[in-house]
Amino acid sequence: MSGVAVTKMHGAFNDFAVIDRRNADEAFDLHTFARRICDRRGGVGADGLILIEPSKKANARMRIFNADGSEAEMCGNGLRCAARFLCEAGEGDRFRIETAAGVLSAEVMSQGETFTIRTQIGTPHFEPRALPFANAAYVEIGNPHVAIFEKSLDAIDLKQTAAKLQQLLPNGVNVHVVVAVDRGRLDVRHWERGVGLTQACGTGAAACAAAALRFGLAESPVAVHVPGGVLAVEWDGAGEAFLTGPAVRVFDTTVAALHAAAV
Repeated sequence: MSGVAVTKMHGAFNDFAVIDRRNADEAFDLHTFARRICDRRGGVGADGLILIEPSKKANARMRIFNADGSEAEMCGNGLRCAARFLCEAGEGDRFRIETAAGVLSAEVMSQGETFTIRTQIGTPHFEPRALPFANAAYVEIGNPHVAIFEKSLDAIDLKQTAAKLQQLLPNGVNVHVVVAVDRGRLDVRHWERGVGLTQACGTGAAACAAAALRFGLAESPVAVHVPGGVLAVEWDGAGEAFLTGPAVRVFDTTVAALHAAAV
């Protein structure tokens, strides 16, 4: 293999290296490759690696690897990037994309330098957990999240708090500090498993919005302001949540692959 075609993309500056593997017939070590390509000093630099693969029950399958090489269940911002990639590959503007969290729909709402894309994000599930905060919620929405409500984004040390929560929850967890500005707006900072602090987290934004709605602090739709931009979350309190936000194509390149067993 001479090289792997890679597209750098981001959704609200949560950035990814995207590879189209729908017609690939050669295997390589995806965990090691993810670590190398996401390295901001020696690789393309990204929060994660997205693989677009064939699917028997949807238009395509999306797999997401974190910067540390671990595979994640879902990625809301990555889902929008996958939808833009498929759209620009001539596959249309409405998709069903298979993920480890289920088959989710995506629709391109507008096109330009920045695409606006609305996706299903999953159904939020709240679980009782012994958390060291009175103002927090544990939410599963494709992957696990803890949303901690505070009066300011700097009220806690997010990195330190996230490190402690990784010890309390055996499978790890994404951690977010949330400020309910008013009933239509949340301000949020994110820490993601396998990555660290990020500019945006799509499933995290949805989890925070769902928690705010459950606590009576907000009304749907909710504008979630994150360091990388604004994401809109819709949820009726019972069924599927929806996430709308940007998807940007940054550049295309080719990188060398690492030969090993596929995973």
